[in-house]
Amino acid sequence: MAIAPPRIQPLSAHLHPSANPADSHHEKKQVCYTVWMKSLVFNGRGCTIYGQDGRAAYRVDNYACRRSREVFVMDSGGKTLLKLLKKNFGVFKTWQGYSCCNNNGDAAAATMEDQPWFRVQKEYKILKKEGRYNVRALVEIAPSGEVYRIIDGASHKSEYRIVGAGGEVLAEIRRKQTDAGVVLGDDVLTLTVGPTADRLLVVGLVVVCGLLDRCI
Repeated sequence: MAIAPPRIQPLSAHLHPSANPADSHHEKKQVCYTVWMKSLVFNGRGCTIYGQDGRAAYRVDNYACRRSREVFVMDSGGKTLLKLLKKNFGVFKTWQGYSCCNNNGDAAAATMEDQPWFRVQKEYKILKKEGRYNVRALVEIAPSGEVYRIIDGASHKSEYRIVGAGGEVLAEIRRKQTDAGVVLGDDVLTLTVGPTADRLLVVGLVVVCGLLDRCI
Protein backbone atom coordinates (compact mmCIF):
# COMPACT_ATOMS: atom_id res chain seq x y z
CA MET A 1 0.00 0.00 0.00
CA ALA A 2 1.39 3.40 -0.98
CA ILE A 3 1.99 5.81 1.89
CA ALA A 4 1.14 9.45 1.29
CA PRO A 5 3.99 11.94 1.83
CA PRO A 6 3.94 13.81 5.15
CA ARG A 7 2.59 17.35 5.38
CA ILE A 8 5.65 19.00 6.89
CA GLN A 9 4.90 22.33 8.52
CA PRO A 10 7.10 24.71 10.53
CA LEU A 11 8.31 23.14 13.76
CA SER A 12 6.97 25.93 15.94
CA ALA A 13 3.46 25.28 14.70
CA HIS A 14 3.57 21.77 16.16
CA LEU A 15 5.83 21.67 19.18
CA HIS A 16 4.49 24.63 21.14
CA PRO A 17 1.36 24.15 23.26
CA SER A 18 -1.79 26.13 22.59
CA ALA A 19 -1.72 29.74 23.77
CA ASN A 20 -5.30 29.45 25.05
CA PRO A 21 -5.05 29.68 28.89
CA ALA A 22 -8.29 27.76 29.31
CA ASP A 23 -6.76 24.70 27.63
CA SER A 24 -3.27 24.83 29.13
CA HIS A 25 -3.95 22.64 32.16
CA HIS A 26 -5.13 19.79 29.91
CA GLU A 27 -1.92 19.61 27.91
CA LYS A 28 1.54 18.27 28.46
CA LYS A 29 4.43 20.66 28.07
CA GLN A 30 7.14 20.75 25.47
CA VAL A 31 10.34 19.25 26.87
CA CYS A 32 13.96 19.73 25.81
CA TYR A 33 16.69 17.18 26.47
CA THR A 34 20.42 17.15 25.84
CA VAL A 35 21.58 13.97 24.09
CA TRP A 36 25.21 12.99 24.59
CA MET A 37 26.18 10.12 22.32
CA LYS A 38 28.48 8.67 24.96
CA SER A 39 28.06 6.08 27.68
CA LEU A 40 28.39 6.92 31.37
CA VAL A 41 30.57 3.80 31.64
CA PHE A 42 34.27 4.46 31.05
CA ASN A 43 35.32 3.16 27.60
CA GLY A 44 31.74 1.99 27.06
CA ARG A 45 29.43 2.53 24.11
CA GLY A 46 25.99 4.06 24.46
CA CYS A 47 24.32 7.40 25.03
CA THR A 48 23.02 9.53 27.87
CA ILE A 49 19.99 11.83 27.74
CA TYR A 50 19.86 14.70 30.24
CA GLY A 51 16.75 16.55 31.35
CA GLN A 52 16.34 20.29 31.63
CA ASP A 53 17.54 20.08 35.26
CA GLY A 54 20.92 18.77 34.08
CA ARG A 55 20.40 15.29 35.52
CA ALA A 56 20.54 12.06 33.52
CA ALA A 57 17.01 10.99 32.58
CA TYR A 58 17.72 8.04 30.25
CA ARG A 59 20.81 6.07 29.38
CA VAL A 60 22.08 3.25 27.21
CA ASP A 61 25.23 1.36 28.17
CA ASN A 62 26.53 -1.36 25.84
CA TYR A 63 29.90 -1.37 27.59
CA ALA A 64 32.56 -2.33 25.01
CA CYS A 65 30.16 -4.10 22.66
CA ARG A 66 29.89 -2.77 19.10
CA ARG A 67 26.85 -3.35 16.88
CA SER A 68 24.92 -5.16 19.57
CA ARG A 69 21.68 -6.85 18.49
CA GLU A 70 20.04 -6.29 21.89
CA VAL A 71 20.03 -2.87 23.55
CA PHE A 72 18.33 -1.67 26.72
CA VAL A 73 17.14 1.87 27.47
CA MET A 74 17.24 2.56 31.21
CA ASP A 75 16.27 5.37 33.52
CA SER A 76 18.87 7.18 35.63
CA GLY A 77 18.66 4.51 38.31
CA GLY A 78 19.33 1.63 35.94
CA LYS A 79 15.74 0.35 35.64
CA THR A 80 15.07 -1.04 32.15
CA LEU A 81 12.32 0.84 30.31
CA LEU A 82 12.74 -0.38 26.74
CA LYS A 83 14.30 -3.40 25.09
CA LEU A 84 15.45 -2.95 21.48
CA LEU A 85 16.09 -6.01 19.31
CA LYS A 86 17.64 -6.06 15.85
CA LYS A 87 15.89 -8.26 13.29
CA ASN A 88 17.00 -9.07 9.76
CA PHE A 89 14.39 -9.62 7.05
CA GLY A 90 16.39 -10.25 3.89
CA VAL A 91 18.30 -7.08 3.01
CA PHE A 92 16.13 -4.97 5.30
CA LYS A 93 17.34 -4.23 8.83
CA THR A 94 14.62 -3.68 11.43
CA TRP A 95 14.74 -2.70 15.09
CA GLN A 96 11.83 -3.70 17.31
CA GLY A 97 11.07 -1.92 20.58
CA TYR A 98 9.47 -3.67 23.57
CA SER A 99 8.08 -1.89 26.60
CA CYS A 100 9.50 -3.05 29.93
CA CYS A 101 7.50 -0.65 32.10
CA ASN A 102 4.67 -3.05 32.96
CA ASN A 103 6.30 -5.21 35.59
CA ASN A 104 3.47 -5.81 38.04
CA GLY A 105 3.35 -9.50 37.15
CA ASP A 106 -0.14 -9.75 35.66
CA ALA A 107 -0.85 -11.67 32.45
CA ALA A 108 -1.84 -8.61 30.41
CA ALA A 109 1.44 -6.88 31.25
CA ALA A 110 3.44 -9.99 30.38
CA THR A 111 1.66 -10.26 27.02
CA MET A 112 2.37 -6.59 26.31
CA GLU A 113 6.08 -7.08 26.97
CA ASP A 114 6.15 -10.07 24.58
CA GLN A 115 4.74 -8.01 21.70
CA PRO A 116 6.75 -5.23 20.02
CA TRP A 117 5.57 -1.71 20.76
CA PHE A 118 7.13 -0.34 17.57
CA ARG A 119 9.23 -1.35 14.58
CA VAL A 120 11.78 0.84 12.82
CA GLN A 121 12.97 0.03 9.31
CA LYS A 122 15.78 1.94 7.68
CA GLU A 123 14.94 3.36 4.27
CA TYR A 124 17.46 2.99 1.46
CA LYS A 125 18.32 5.67 -1.06
CA ILE A 126 16.33 4.14 -3.87
CA LEU A 127 13.17 4.19 -1.72
CA LYS A 128 13.47 7.10 0.63
CA LYS A 129 12.93 10.26 -1.43
CA GLU A 130 9.58 11.97 -0.81
CA GLY A 131 9.39 15.31 -2.54
CA ARG A 132 12.18 17.47 -1.12
CA TYR A 133 12.43 15.47 2.12
CA ASN A 134 14.56 12.40 2.72
CA VAL A 135 12.96 9.67 4.80
CA ARG A 136 15.62 8.14 7.04
CA ALA A 137 13.37 5.42 8.51
CA LEU A 138 9.76 4.31 8.78
CA VAL A 139 8.25 3.54 12.18
CA GLU A 140 5.25 1.26 12.63
CA ILE A 141 3.42 1.66 15.95
CA ALA A 142 2.31 -1.91 16.57
CA PRO A 143 -0.84 -1.38 18.68
CA SER A 144 -2.44 1.13 16.29
CA GLY A 145 -0.77 0.32 12.98
CA GLU A 146 0.09 3.99 12.50
CA VAL A 147 3.20 4.80 10.47
CA TYR A 148 5.57 7.54 11.61
CA ARG A 149 8.48 8.88 9.58
CA ILE A 150 11.95 9.98 10.59
CA ILE A 151 12.85 12.80 8.20
CA ASP A 152 16.43 13.93 7.59
CA GLY A 153 17.26 17.51 8.52
CA ALA A 154 18.18 19.99 5.82
CA SER A 155 21.48 21.17 7.24
CA HIS A 156 23.31 18.26 8.89
CA LYS A 157 23.21 14.46 8.93
CA SER A 158 22.82 14.31 12.71
CA GLU A 159 19.62 16.41 12.59
CA TYR A 160 16.16 14.98 11.92
CA ARG A 161 12.47 15.18 12.75
CA ILE A 162 10.04 12.52 13.92
CA VAL A 163 6.75 13.02 12.07
CA GLY A 164 3.45 11.47 13.15
CA ALA A 165 0.91 9.63 11.02
CA GLY A 166 -0.99 12.86 10.37
CA GLY A 167 2.09 14.82 9.31
CA GLU A 168 2.57 16.60 12.63
CA VAL A 169 6.11 17.04 13.93
CA LEU A 170 6.35 15.13 17.22
CA ALA A 171 10.00 15.77 17.98
CA GLU A 172 13.14 17.27 16.50
CA ILE A 173 16.81 16.71 17.13
CA ARG A 174 19.49 19.27 16.31
CA ARG A 175 23.12 19.92 17.12
CA LYS A 176 23.31 21.70 20.45
CA GLN A 177 24.23 25.38 20.63
CA THR A 178 25.65 27.19 23.63
CA ASP A 179 24.13 30.44 24.91
CA ALA A 180 26.82 32.24 22.92
CA GLY A 181 25.65 30.55 19.71
CA VAL A 182 28.54 28.11 19.40
CA VAL A 183 27.47 24.85 17.72
CA LEU A 184 28.84 21.80 19.54
CA GLY A 185 30.04 18.56 17.97
CA ASP A 186 28.02 15.81 16.32
CA ASP A 187 27.82 13.86 19.59
CA VAL A 188 26.03 16.60 21.59
CA LEU A 189 22.45 17.19 20.46
CA THR A 190 19.28 18.96 21.58
CA LEU A 191 16.10 16.86 21.53
CA THR A 192 12.83 18.81 21.59
CA VAL A 193 9.73 16.71 22.30
CA GLY A 194 6.32 18.17 21.56
CA PRO A 195 3.44 18.21 24.05
CA THR A 196 1.48 15.41 22.36
CA ALA A 197 4.34 12.96 21.87
CA ASP A 198 5.08 9.91 24.02
CA ARG A 199 8.47 10.81 25.49
CA LEU A 200 9.65 7.25 26.02
CA LEU A 201 8.71 6.35 22.44
CA VAL A 202 10.67 9.35 21.15
CA VAL A 203 13.69 8.41 23.28
CA GLY A 204 13.52 4.87 21.90
CA LEU A 205 13.47 6.19 18.32
CA VAL A 206 16.43 8.47 19.01
CA VAL A 207 18.41 5.49 20.32
CA VAL A 208 17.46 3.43 17.25
CA CYS A 209 18.65 6.26 14.99
CA GLY A 210 21.97 6.18 16.83
CA LEU A 211 22.17 2.45 16.26
CA LEU A 212 21.33 2.81 12.55
CA ASP A 213 24.05 5.46 12.23
CA ARG A 214 26.47 3.26 14.21
CA CYS A 215 26.95 5.98 16.81
CA ILE A 216 26.07 3.63 19.68
